[in-house]
Amino acid sequence: MSDVSIVIPNYNGISCLGACLRSVSEQPGVSAEVIVVDNGSTDGSREYIREHFQECVLICLDRNYGFCRAVNEGIRRADSPYVILLNNDTEVQPDFARQLLYAIREDADRFSCAAQMLQYGERTLLDNAGDFYCALGWGIADGRGKPAGRYPVGREIFSSCAGAAIYRKELLEELGGFDEAHFAYLEDMDLSWRAKIHGYYHWYVPQAKVFHIGSATSGSRHNAFKVLHSAGNNVYLIYKNMPFLQILLNAPLLLAGFGIKYLFFAGKGLGRAYRQGLMRGFRLCAGHPDRRIRPCMGHVPAYLKIQLELWKNILLFLPWL
Repeated sequence: MSDVSIVIPNYNGISCLGACLRSVSEQPGVSAEVIVVDNGSTDGSREYIREHFQECVLICLDRNYGFCRAVNEGIRRADSPYVILLNNDTEVQPDFARQLLYAIREDADRFSCAAQMLQYGERTLLDNAGDFYCALGWGIADGRGKPAGRYPVGREIFSSCAGAAIYRKELLEELGGFDEAHFAYLEDMDLSWRAKIHGYYHWYVPQAKVFHIGSATSGSRHNAFKVLHSAGNNVYLIYKNMPFLQILLNAPLLLAGFGIKYLFFAGKGLGRAYRQGLMRGFRLCAGHPDRRIRPCMGHVPAYLKIQLELWKNILLFLPWL
């Protein structure tokens, strides 16, 4: 059995696969298996892996099922107690896996630990120092564009970005893994939120460094595909994880947040995609009522803590308001 399994989903990512796979193969002091799950690529990715990285486990899906299905397939195949999820457009430092393993083993209540993600082109600037969510219905990758030196210490975060994070396989399976109805975007926030409701928490590990290109699969930071799926998944996220009374409590802020988001994307010519995304979200809610978490008295302390976080995290967005 390996110390850790590194699961890398891929869809037509041949341009960045080489750098990613070479970097994960250089992890001293850690026994790691590398699993690449290919989502029906047509760019020669599969042949490239078979020829140049024969030590990798390659799982080939017949078409693009999205991020969630791909990583779930990899997690099921993993032969270790810990699973690192890693985007294909990344390059990791040699002690990346060791630092993540050390951090998650420190506390049994840590459901996941997130790496420090740095910009691929500007390697002193952050891409992600932990994900946060607020009562406006907004998520943020904290630290983006700021010097890495401003976030040098480990800390609790709301959610780990699944582009570079470690999870306990047993707990992943216990919570049902990633919800494949998301397809892509906010699936990691959903999983992290579910874990928090069950009493676990998430940790940022600045010693585990990853260089991230970003949007290598979707093509750009803001595009119709991403806006449509993110908007819909956001509605679904709230429906799944907030009890009805909590939705009512946050309704004024949520409505304001969704309205501001619509104006933002409309200004970029993506208003239609955002509206379509919201409708997709309501369809997801109607189609998957069984996936909503059923509140119980044992979850009340967790719900209260999460609500206080949702209010507090609004402060992170004040520079943009």
